[in-house]
Amino acid sequence: MANKTKKSKLKTHKGAARRFKITGTGKVMHAKGMKSHLRRKKSSRVKRQFDRMLVMNDATVKRVKRMVPNGIK
Repeated sequence: MANKTKKSKLKTHKGAARRFKITGTGKVMHAKGMKSHLRRKKSSRVKRQFDRMLVMNDATVKRVKRMVPNGIK
């Protein structure tokens, strides 16, 4: 009988899972910063733009996908 070792589970970085969303096609989405503080002086157009999530640039996508291995949607 061969000695079978269990592979350890990949842990999700919970902070990254809350901040980033991975789409069905594998793109990483993130929210804009600067949206909670001093909102009264920002125009309504700018405040509306904060609601949208943006596609992350390619430089940090690999790192985020490593932190969120199961692709929490």
